[in-house]
Amino acid sequence: MACGNCGTGADGKPAGCKSNGYCSTSGCNKLDVFDWLTGVPLPSGQTPFDAVEVRFKNTRKSFYRNASALQLNPGDLVTVDAAPGHDIGMVTLAGELVRAQMQRKSAITDTYELRKILRKSTQEDIDRWHASRKLEDETMLAARAVVHEMRLDMKVTDVEYQGDGTKATFYYTAEQRIDFRDLIRKLADRFKVRIDMKQIGARQEAGRIGGIGSCGRELCCSTWLTDFRSVTTSAARYQQLALNPQKLAGQCGKLKCCLNYELDMYIEAVKSYPSQNAKLKTKQGTGYHMKTDIFEEKMWYLFKMPGSAPVMAGLPVERVREILAQNREGVEVELDFAQIAEENEAAKNVGVELEPEYEAVGGEDELTRFDSKIKSGRSGGRRKGKGRDRERRNDQRPRPQGASPAKPAQAQGPRPPRPDNGPPGGGPSGEQRSQGEGRRDRNRRGRDRRGPRPDRPPGGEGGAPPTPPAA
Repeated sequence: MACGNCGTGADGKPAGCKSNGYCSTSGCNKLDVFDWLTGVPLPSGQTPFDAVEVRFKNTRKSFYRNASALQLNPGDLVTVDAAPGHDIGMVTLAGELVRAQMQRKSAITDTYELRKILRKSTQEDIDRWHASRKLEDETMLAARAVVHEMRLDMKVTDVEYQGDGTKATFYYTAEQRIDFRDLIRKLADRFKVRIDMKQIGARQEAGRIGGIGSCGRELCCSTWLTDFRSVTTSAARYQQLALNPQKLAGQCGKLKCCLNYELDMYIEAVKSYPSQNAKLKTKQGTGYHMKTDIFEEKMWYLFKMPGSAPVMAGLPVERVREILAQNREGVEVELDFAQIAEENEAAKNVGVELEPEYEAVGGEDELTRFDSKIKSGRSGGRRKGKGRDRERRNDQRPRPQGASPAKPAQAQGPRPPRPDNGPPGGGPSGEQRSQGEGRRDRNRRGRDRRGPRPDRPPGGEGGAPPTPPAA
């Protein structure tokens, strides 16, 4: 039941009430209760119930006595009595439904001591309340730094200031018992307020932080779920789910609360199925129950046959009942496992649409069009190109007059260093000599990396010259 300001804006985007969670009609707030008794007159002679439900930050709610008989409606900000000082909250429920809520939470309406509502919040109270709320983030970060310095095995998840700013409640999570007496002294000296520490569980922490679940919706614990029931792995076993912690765990690290939503239906459905401990006696062998598919109404059995490998077969529930009835009469049935496998395969293909034939036009939409380019560019293209360029440079290199073709670098032995001033005449120039020495150094380094190679017949004056590499 949202307010009128939460509709769609002129540009088609959600407008929002811009009240930061404190809507005037209490329709946009978390954990709201719909008062379906609104407008229903009370019986003659019955006075309205004098208690109201007030919500504070996050999921904290409490009941207060309207001793002054104020005209309160859901969404009104009220100043309530606190210990010490006062606090500010928002009325979420008033009237006879408050009596039902108190009974639901085991709060006896006649003897239960309730604090009083002092007044409707004034503008001064609201301004002071907003100023205190702005300090919560800064206080939380500073408290985390103090906890880190003291090396306490705890995590401060949230901070809530009282409406008058005289008290701060620190919510934390810890796996073990924490001695935070020194921590309270340091926090009180730093923030000059009264410190209250409250431990919460992992589910409450996830509800305060919020987020999106694997279903694509907001977390149940942060929107409407307030009563956290224990979730065990038996709930997953009843629903035939794989015991995979990564899939069954929520953002809090515990088992998902939604495992309990359909558990009762699964338990009721399993009651009508034959016992899982019953064995099927056939002529081929004895069948042992392995799993139950509630949606397909099938029970899978593993048949151990003497002299052959075990066979897994899925039988309809009615067929299982017939076999068990015949077994009680002392009759062993004969099963055709090939036909059962064909029926199960045909049942899988029912309603399955065949994939349409896909043909790439001109190779533009081919999924592997990038792979071929990458492979050709990395593996062969660059290496081949470099090899051709090196051979081309070697062919174009000027040689001395009367010299034989160049030998492979691996067959040449190390040459003694030449002086800078070569003999006048037939020697190569300085530029050519520097280029040749640079190439010999590179070849020598490559030969050192590759290791020694077998000796080759020399190709000097007495031997035949080596065959130059083919282009």
